[in-house]
Amino acid sequence: MLAARGRIKAAIRGWFEAQDFTEVEAAALQVSPGNEAHLHAFATEQLTTAGEASVLYLHTSPEFACKKLLAAGETRIFDFARVFRNRERGPLHHPEFTMLEWYRAGEPYETLMADCATLCTLAAETAGATAFSWRGRACDPFAEPERLTVADAFARYADIDLLAVLDDRDALAEAARRAGVRVAVDDTWADVFSRVIVEKVEPNLGEGRPTILCEYPASEAALARPAPRDPRVAERFELYACGVELANAFGELTDPAEQRRRFQAEMDEKARVYGERYPLDEDFLAALAHMPPASGAALGFDRLTMLATGASHIVEVLWTPVA
Repeated sequence: MLAARGRIKAAIRGWFEAQDFTEVEAAALQVSPGNEAHLHAFATEQLTTAGEASVLYLHTSPEFACKKLLAAGETRIFDFARVFRNRERGPLHHPEFTMLEWYRAGEPYETLMADCATLCTLAAETAGATAFSWRGRACDPFAEPERLTVADAFARYADIDLLAVLDDRDALAEAARRAGVRVAVDDTWADVFSRVIVEKVEPNLGEGRPTILCEYPASEAALARPAPRDPRVAERFELYACGVELANAFGELTDPAEQRRRFQAEMDEKARVYGERYPLDEDFLAALAHMPPASGAALGFDRLTMLATGASHIVEVLWTPVA
């Protein structure tokens, strides 16, 4: 499995280079680890030569750094980034893992859907796999992915008219209860939405062939721009195979003021739930004013390797797992 991991990585690197991408290496130490309410970072302390201390974080994604590079003039970049997330451990989660991120300046986010399909095929071919498998589910990585909007998925798997309850927490909660989803008194709209996704939608995705789940509610896509055809939803999609989330992609938001507002709302929610907040990366927000229209994707490289090799646990495809 580890030998296959190396071959898959080399094949993917070669594919990106053939597409005129530049491989970059985002620094892991950042002033902000990311500003999503439910992502948890590792903090460390930087000391000057005089012993003065300041806080830095291990990044949860190379996204901020990569977007700064787009603002500086790069147009096609990719990074096999080592990233770090606290409070995450399990068959599909590890505190340190490899995130494959890539960005295309001036290209629509639908192009990333094609990229994702190609990477699935390439990983399978390289590993000599005819199918992906995970816990009794099978998926044909050579098949064209199904495209399914989040609203259609809610209707299909939970019998919920999502767009009708976008601004109504109580209506969504009642619909979720009818679908058999537990709802707590203090759950927010986003909490209920996430429970329906996890319990009713995700287990059905990527069965038989990969699924691209797209057009998330705008409130659930803090880094994505609104969809031109319907601003209630955003240019965000996730790739699934065998019920496993593999990738998360956006048509990137480039409005600094709107991005600041969304980050502040995310950090307010983090403070409410966990009692902490992370700083905003002011250099990143300033860079957005100079960033061209772009699309970007983040793919869990370890998970892709798991599915291609038949591994049952993420530690089987990591050279030196954290004890």
